[in-house]
Amino acid sequence: MAQTEPIRTERRYPAAPLVGVGVVVFNTEGEVLLAQRGRPPRQGEWSLLGGLIDLGETLADAAVREVWEECAIAIEIGGLIAPFEPIVHDDAGRIEYHYVILDYWAKHVRGAAVAQDDADAVAWAAVTALEQFNLRRDTHQMILAGHVLWRASVTESG
Repeated sequence: MAQTEPIRTERRYPAAPLVGVGVVVFNTEGEVLLAQRGRPPRQGEWSLLGGLIDLGETLADAAVREVWEECAIAIEIGGLIAPFEPIVHDDAGRIEYHYVILDYWAKHVRGAAVAQDDADAVAWAAVTALEQFNLRRDTHQMILAGHVLWRASVTESG
């Protein structure tokens, strides 16, 4: 059956959950790349890079594209960390945002990270010094889980 009308994908008050990717990027020193969000939800907060996948785009391609759009660096996807499902309710209890996000870890390949697109700022941070960024608990846990996978890959290739 052919699709005759575009599917509505409103971010606020969506008709269905929106699918996206998050990316935990590590450099050769094991620092993680953080982005300060430039748009709602959670505008101004430090978080992972990522965004919604485009129709016909693979998850891995979306992850590579989102990192490029947000900070102009090339990455190599390492693997899936875990799914994450943020649901944000408004004051009336209605679902204002609902995402299904698949978080990946990746290695920085080339380029100097510079804030672009949806990011107001980007920063490399030591995994042991994340407190200064006031990360959400789930973001911090995803970074730690990704760091374990990154370290295992470095040990295997080392």
